[in-house]
Formats: sequence, structure tokens, C-alpha cells
Amino acid sequence: METFGAGMLLPLADMSLAAAQVPAAPKESNDSPKIALAMGDGGAAAGGAAPDPMAGPRRIKQLGVNNVLSGGGRVPWTEESLNAIMDRWKAIDITVGNLMINLTPDILYGKPGNKRDEDIEKIKQSIVAAGKVGLKVVEYNFYAHRSMEGYFEEIDTARGNSGWTGFDYELMQTANQQYQTRPDEKGMKFKDLPPLPGEGAHNLDEMWSNSAYFLKAVIPTAEKAGVRLALHPNDPPAPISRGSQQIMGTVAGWKKLISIVDSPSNGITFDCGVTREMGEDPVEVCRYFASRDRINHVHFRNVLVMKPYERYREVWIDEGVNNMFAVMKELVKNKYTRQIYPEHPRRLDYDAERGPIGGYPGGGAYAAIAFNVGYARAMLQAAMS
Repeated sequence: METFGAGMLLPLADMSLAAAQVPAAPKESNDSPKIALAMGDGGAAAGGAAPDPMAGPRRIKQLGVNNVLSGGGRVPWTEESLNAIMDRWKAIDITVGNLMINLTPDILYGKPGNKRDEDIEKIKQSIVAAGKVGLKVVEYNFYAHRSMEGYFEEIDTARGNSGWTGFDYELMQTANQQYQTRPDEKGMKFKDLPPLPGEGAHNLDEMWSNSAYFLKAVIPTAEKAGVRLALHPNDPPAPISRGSQQIMGTVAGWKKLISIVDSPSNGITFDCGVTREMGEDPVEVCRYFASRDRINHVHFRNVLVMKPYERYREVWIDEGVNNMFAVMKELVKNKYTRQIYPEHPRRLDYDAERGPIGGYPGGGAYAAIAFNVGYARAMLQAAMS
């Protein structure tokens, strides 16, 4: 028995030695993708309204997140205005890696007169300031109209009645529809909503002309400043949005965008959720843009699609039709090193019981954000392994 017992211990010792030699899970670095959150994802205190203005940043840091993004405020940005944003996060060793810049209607719609050029000059000044303070990515939108009136909350009955965000091109507007803009639109389907007075209706030729004018003016400035621009795709990708066509509502449009000015500074926000909403394969689309180094920011989320472009649900990150691990592996394989935002958390009772939740119908707050972060980090560590 003693001999038998001693023999049985030898394999266990060997196993312990082997286990000790297994490397630790890889961590984020300058050469890897970086999980990021929005500045407000730490809760109301992130905006400085609470007695302790660092409570929100601490909540983000406690999730192991060291990178954040947000809006950059009024243009033109200056070194002073950007440092006022960034220094608060530096104090807790969090990097601001992406700020959204807003384009005026004169830029978007190519309105005649000098105002468009004056507004573009302010964007260029902002990009120069971004480069000087070390802000690497500036994100922007080029919507003719963003079709958020088609959003509504759905219930995930299989997951304890948590909340989803639905979109439906055929949605009938109601009196309390969150994104309804005019009372007289009650009872109209989203697809039939008329253009808004301040926007008008615009076709693809107009919007492509306006975006090309913008890009040819600002991308040389971005290159010199060492800044990358990331254009977010149309979300939702409705075919027609209040009478307007959308340049970033198809993958063909994304490809056309990066061809207007061929530069790493002219890239996209790759959103694997929007990609699937359009009926496309996120892994193939990711490979196309990442292999060309034209992904400058990533939104990491999952969906269920009933009809591409027109009817889908934004679901929990682990339950949609996207293979999130395959997407993450593609990013790592192509040496993507910028931010990955596991966005659009779903509604949980825990969050709703602690106060009103802003954002999208069916959206969530800090507890759901923590779930998204944990899931995304697991995907990243596994892909890097």
C-alpha cells in the first residue's frame, strides 16, 4: 500500500509542476486592444454632480477599465479645454482615448455661404489641439437623420424579464414614444415620417459630396497632428430616415468612405452590431477594414435580426447571432490596438431600482455595464492567448 501510494503521488507532482508553467492570462498593453467605457458609465457621479466627483471614475477603475471615451464639448477645442477633460481622468490613471466631435448642419448639408468653411476650420483647430494633448482618436457622425424614432423596449422573458432595445421600420408612433419629436406624428409608421424642418431630405449624391468636401479639408490636418478620425456607421441603418438616404448605411458605403482620402486618419468605428443589423458577416467585414488599418474605434455588441435594416433587437452581448469571440480574434489577429467599447448594456431590475436610466429604451446602467466588461475582457484574453 505504501509503494502504491507513493506511485500515485508522482503524477500529481508532475501535474503541479505543469500547472505552474502555464502562463498567466495576457493583459492589455500598448500593443493590444483596450476595453473602454464612456465617462458616464460609472454613474451620475462621473459627471461631477455628486458630492464626490471622483466616484464615477473610481467605479470604472474598479472594473479594471483604464480607458474612456466621451463627447469633446463645444468646438473649437483647445489644449486648455481638452486638458480640463483629460486631467481629471489622468489623476486616477485612466486614459481618454476617444472624444466625439459634433459637425454643424452647414457641414453635414453643405449649406451655401462661408459658414461651412468657417465651421470646418473650427474642426481642424480642434484636431490640432487633440494632437497636442495626446488624444489619438476623434469620432464623428455624418447622419442626414438618425432614425431613433424607431426604437422601443422589448422584454427578454427567457432572461427574467430584462430589457432589450428593439428597432422596427414599421413602428407606429405613440404619444409617449421616447424619440417622437412632434405630436402630429402619432399613429404614423417610422418609415413614413416626414423630413424635419431643420434637416430637410437629402439623397446619397448630396451627402457623399458633402462628406468628401469635409474629408479632403480635414484629413491632411489629422495626419499632421497624429490623430485618427472614426466615422460611426448609421445606427439604426434604416433605408430611408425622414426622407433622407444615408451614406454609412451599407458596408459598400463604409468602403467608399475610406477610398475618398486614402489614409489611416480616415477610418471608421467598426460596430459589429450594426454590421449584423445590415445582414452582413461581422468577421468578414472586420477582416476587410482591420487588414487595411482603417478601424479606428470599435463598438462591441450583439443583436438578433428578423429583417436586415428594418427589424432587429439589441440583446445581451452573449445571446445574439454574432460570434463575439470570432470578432475579437479577428481584431487581435490584425493587430488592432485602440479602444473596444462593449456598449448598450441591457436593462436589469437592479439598475432600474436605483434610479432612472437614460439612453435607449430597454437600456441598462452600471450592473449591466459590469457584465459587458467582464464578457468583453474574457473574449479579449482568450483571443490574445
